[in-house]
Amino acid sequence: MKKLLALLLAALLFFTSCQKSLNDQSAGDDDIKAISQRNCASHEVLLQQLKDDPSLQQRMDAIEAFTRDFQKNPDAYRLLNNGIMEVPVVVNVLYRTAAENISLEQIQSQIDVLNEDFAARNDDYNNTPSVFQSVRSGNTDIRFVLENVIRKQTNKRSWPINDGMKKSQQGGIDPTSPETTLNIWVCNLGQNLLGYAQFPGGNPQTDGIVVLYSAFGSREKYPAGTYISDYDLGRTATHEVGHYFNLRHIWGDATCGNDFVDDTPLHTTYNFGCPPFPANSNCGGVVHPMMTMNYLDYTDDACMFMFTAGQKTRMQATYAIGGPRETLR
Repeated sequence: MKKLLALLLAALLFFTSCQKSLNDQSAGDDDIKAISQRNCASHEVLLQQLKDDPSLQQRMDAIEAFTRDFQKNPDAYRLLNNGIMEVPVVVNVLYRTAAENISLEQIQSQIDVLNEDFAARNDDYNNTPSVFQSVRSGNTDIRFVLENVIRKQTNKRSWPINDGMKKSQQGGIDPTSPETTLNIWVCNLGQNLLGYAQFPGGNPQTDGIVVLYSAFGSREKYPAGTYISDYDLGRTATHEVGHYFNLRHIWGDATCGNDFVDDTPLHTTYNFGCPPFPANSNCGGVVHPMMTMNYLDYTDDACMFMFTAGQKTRMQATYAIGGPRETLR
């Protein structure tokens, strides 16, 4: 009898332990993973796309040729809608947990951030160091309008950078009218990534940007959302939309590399966190401050707050008459 009671007690303890383990695992499903530094996979995705599609390089070369012509004489190219580009946005939310299924309010806070950042109406715009104020972009004349939010539940714990989240046959969501619409996929990205984008010239069916769900939106504008520390002001989407409009990383993805913009200083490399100003670069023996507060660096959200005039012109070239995005319309 005692032996039987002992067996029953052991079984009860085992069952209780398993239930606690399962409950703990379930509770942990909504935990927000920490990311120690910004990481964008746009360049890696581009390299893979160039490998998969040799014709992509020709299209991108043609885009660069058009951009150079536009930069020489922007007034020769009529912009859409009297100079204002109004971009319809569809946000595609892929979620496994409640935390990943971010609210409409969090999504709208991100649209608000984009409109502020691209219009230079962000409060921290005036924090630009004096040495860079003469090259600030001002209003880029790009406006974003939220058209729709599409949600889909998934069993995937995370998504790799193979564009599977953009394809319904792979469990993702197909893009909505990519010829005329900025598609944003919000999901749980793997590899500790905050986001990535496709540059102009790529396959329309994978066109758009991808952002980690907890780096989408602004804690300042909507505190009740789901956010990750240091990347909670909506600047990941600003960074990725910059790529969508053909901006490269400010260090040119190489030591002292070329970002195809004349008024951004050469960067020895990327910068993380919130480096004190000036953080100096040394390229070819020339020492100068790096523009660590540029949206196309890798600094924290609170420490990136400007585009340059050259970046503005480069972005405008993508939707000028004859430009790569306008020709899709």
